[in-house]
Amino acid sequence: MTRYRTLFIAALFAGLAIGFAFAQDGAQPAPASGTYGDTPKEYVPFGNFTQPYKTFFLTPLEYTGYGRHIPEPEHVDTVRIGFIGPIESTVSVATGGVSHEEPLGVQMLNGARLAIADANRRGGYHGKTPYELMVHNDNGLWGASGSEIVDMVYKEKCWAILGTIDGANSHIAIRVALKCEVPVMNTGDTDPTFIETNIPWVFRCITDDRQMCYLLADFVFKKLKLTRVAALRAGNRYGRMSIDEFRDAAKRLGYPFLEELQYPLGSTDMRPQLERLKALNPEVVVTYGDAQESALVLRQMRDMGMDQWFIGSDRMVSDEFIQLAGDALKAGKVAAGFPFDPTRDDPKWNQFQDAYREKYGESPDQYAAHAYDGMTLVIEAIERAGLNRALIRDQLAAVKTWHGVTGDKVFDAIYTNRSPATLALLEDGRFNILTQDEVFK
Repeated sequence: MTRYRTLFIAALFAGLAIGFAFAQDGAQPAPASGTYGDTPKEYVPFGNFTQPYKTFFLTPLEYTGYGRHIPEPEHVDTVRIGFIGPIESTVSVATGGVSHEEPLGVQMLNGARLAIADANRRGGYHGKTPYELMVHNDNGLWGASGSEIVDMVYKEKCWAILGTIDGANSHIAIRVALKCEVPVMNTGDTDPTFIETNIPWVFRCITDDRQMCYLLADFVFKKLKLTRVAALRAGNRYGRMSIDEFRDAAKRLGYPFLEELQYPLGSTDMRPQLERLKALNPEVVVTYGDAQESALVLRQMRDMGMDQWFIGSDRMVSDEFIQLAGDALKAGKVAAGFPFDPTRDDPKWNQFQDAYREKYGESPDQYAAHAYDGMTLVIEAIERAGLNRALIRDQLAAVKTWHGVTGDKVFDAIYTNRSPATLALLEDGRFNILTQDEVFK
């Protein structure tokens, strides 16, 4: 255990060192064209005034270290892949209070398990060795996710890891993964900064809140032509960081938030904050938080006579939100970002939905679908690379475009998916998904 603690502490210091080193040496000369994260021109920082001398995150990350020469083990009973996600209820400082991410984590686990089962039906690794999923709970305690990574690598001998959802825990986990030199595929953390760590072992296959916020900003300021925006969000990292690109977009268009307030996770009365916002007479209230609190905010807004547009995150696009919001949905004027188009007619997506419903008795959400895609990407990389973590990393890094159950994936220089977001628009008590072309037609 002393060795594991030492490794974990070293990983945390390594994370700090990475950030400093990247600030000093990781910048590259600005390319002739292109923007990080497909940022629209009007949302580029200082885009109307100057061109940066150096830009970041446009040059592919490389791993130039040790490990590619290590031979494959002569015999393994199972090929183990780790899973870490919030599958048990927690209360912690890291999550900001009472966590509501367990339903998301369970769906993510179900999607990962289905991908493992499909791979084993095809014969397993190279048609002879079954894959095995090693499941770990992300209990929300600061730093605990790093300990789970250590266990998966050194005790369970996992070849790659999938997870997790909470932004704070994900950041810790990938810094430990850097020291352990194990590939990590993220399928549930939409924090834009998650991938901005200069760690060449980290990948993400879900469209993040950067892309979703750009679309939400376009919808509010260009489609609806509204300018008076106020925010009421969760007081945790998810609420603070995920709304960031919407906040910046509003500022760069000349419409900074009238006010930005927050609530602790587990809050049931948001009226004091809403009273302050109501006095400002906003045209839009934007929120970022879990489905439960987002529904409470909407209900209390409508009870107070606030009929403004209510704009939020993909976690609102759920049966839980619709059930909890109840009669507050009748007024409409609700929209959210969403990471893919679940309404498209795609054989892969249709087959996955049928298999998921048959296995689990419910429809898959975005976390289940992206976990299935992420695990499939990992398994395909293992099949091509063999049982060598560095070579598995190389195979994942080589993927530029890929088609999964969630549609076409386009990976950028720092290995995160940049597929366009969609808009979930509430109509007749349910969310309808609109592509960007449909939003602005």
